[in-house]
Order: sequence, then structure tokens, then C-alpha cells
Amino acid sequence: MAIRNIREFGDPVLNKVCKEVTEVTPRIRELIEDMLDTMYAANGVGLAAPQVGILKRIAVIDTTGEDPYILINPRIIEESGEQTGSEGCLSYPGKAGTVTRPEYVKCTAFDVEMKEFTFEAEGLLARAVCHELGHLDGHLYTEYVEGDVYEVKYAEEED
Repeated sequence: MAIRNIREFGDPVLNKVCKEVTEVTPRIRELIEDMLDTMYAANGVGLAAPQVGILKRIAVIDTTGEDPYILINPRIIEESGEQTGSEGCLSYPGKAGTVTRPEYVKCTAFDVEMKEFTFEAEGLLARAVCHELGHLDGHLYTEYVEGDVYEVKYAEEED
């Protein structure tokens, strides 16, 4: 498929609420494939449709590199616990901040066949679900940062 441009912090599309998907058309399937390609190319663990300029309630997440979640019209229906950790975003490259999220979430969504499913997530996957669903409602992780957003130093930059 194709790698799409990722919209960056300051782009107004990132602050808009996305519309629900009513059917999976060939264009939606292409969008999902492009989102996966884009996320993997950028070494991300999640990507939401508004990050590639499309105001649809679609997110892709892969925290293990094995089996991505494709989430259409996702909703968190239960959450509990708390985890605090460093969080970044493909739309805010080279930056991170400390964010508190639920340790556990239960989510419903539709797959590419528009079949509803429910899944549970803990730890990093729960953090990613909360982060990506925030994008669908026009929210960025920077709204939740405790303290300051800071520069991320990558191993290859330390040489």
C-alpha cells in the first residue's frame, strides 16, 4: 500500500472530532492498510486516522509486532487502575511527557468486516488504546502531561 504523511502538532485536523464509520468501503480498507504501513514505517505502536488527515473513527495499534488491532468506532466501556509513564506521539516527533492512564481498559470496536468485538488490555496496550482513542475525539497526549514535555534522546544520537 502506501505510507501517508503524518500530521504534526499544530495541525488543526488533530483537534477535530472524528465521524463514525458506517460501512467498510474499498477506500476504508485502503486507508487501514496505509495506516498500518505508516505506523510501522514510523516505528510507532499506534496511529489514528486523523493523524493522516482523515476524520474517521479508525485506529490501528500493535504493541507486540505480531498481531495488530484494527479498531473501527472503538469505545472504552470499562477502565480501572492507574499507570504513570513516559508517552510520545508520532504527531509530536522527538518529544515525550509523563502521563497517567488506566492500567486496564475494556474496549468494544468493529473489525474490517464490521463485526463488533470486545477486548481487554493492560499496561502498554491499555495506554495505547487510551492514547489513540483520544485522537479520535481531538485530544493529544500533551493535554494530560504531568510537568513538561521533553526532548527524547535516541540511542543512535548518543554516539
